[in-house]
This record gives sequence, C-alpha cells and structure tokens, in this order.
Amino acid sequence: MALTACTTLSATAQRVTDVFADEEFIKHVSTTVGGELKSFEISGPTTGAFTTKTVRTLPTTRMPEIARKVVGATLTVTQLEQWSAPAADGSRSNTIKLTVAGAPLDVAATQKLSVSPDGTLVELEGEVKSSIPFLGAKIASAAEPVIGKALNLQATLAQKWLDSHSA
Repeated sequence: MALTACTTLSATAQRVTDVFADEEFIKHVSTTVGGELKSFEISGPTTGAFTTKTVRTLPTTRMPEIARKVVGATLTVTQLEQWSAPAADGSRSNTIKLTVAGAPLDVAATQKLSVSPDGTLVELEGEVKSSIPFLGAKIASAAEPVIGKALNLQATLAQKWLDSHSA
C-alpha cells in the first residue's frame, strides 16, 4: 500500500532535521500517541550525513481489529533512518525503514526536505508491505492509514516543537 504525506514547516531544513533527530522530540512523539521510547541512537552530526535508530512501543488501539488480532495490544517498532548530507541550498533526503517485531509488516519510505519560500517542504513517499500469504494485503491496507497518520502527526508536532523551542 502506498504512503504519502506532505507539509510545510516554518523553519530551515537544518532546523527541521535537528528536530527530527532530537531524542527529546522523538520521545515526545512516542508519548503523544500513547507509546514509549525504548532506545534512540544517532551516528554522526546532523550537519552532515548521519543515521538514527529508534525503538519504541506503540499501542494498537487505533488499528483495525484484523491487525490487532495478528500483532496484539502493542507493537515494538524499529525505525532506521539514513540522512543525506545537505545539498548546497540546504535540502536533503532521508530513507526510512520501519520493522515491527513479531509482525510481518515492513515500511520503506523516502522523506525529502526542500527549501520553500515558507520554510521547508517535507514530502514523504513510501510503501507498506506484509508478507503473510492471503492476509498480507489486508494487513498492509489496514496498517497504511495508521502509519500515514503517525507520520503526519510527527510533522504537526514538529511545527509545535519548533514554535516552542525557537533558537
């Protein structure tokens, strides 16, 4: 199932990158949705190419019943992000891979941060897949709107975070 999200944040691409790679922000996003941040690792400074690894638990209360039957009351999600170094104009991209422990669900996405007159345009495109024969497509289609909402929520919370944590 296809994933898409797009929003504009009123900050530079570097400030947006710094927020998306901030452990306190990631913890805030996790707790806002009723989850818990288990671990966060970052390799390299956010001013260049770097990677992050986030492990969090998330409730499945907003997922359709078919998905909850397979995965249970909570999910442990590992999110790996590989960020490019910024281009000359400050834009950059990020590849995102999500895996869910105990569930045959994988998410692969690309996030682009582009300079715009209003700040930074954040565009995300990806795909949700499940490898369960026969039920895989149903599980992926049930999970896609939940994952899409979570990624959109991250952008909304990022703008609020930027507004309240201005440098």
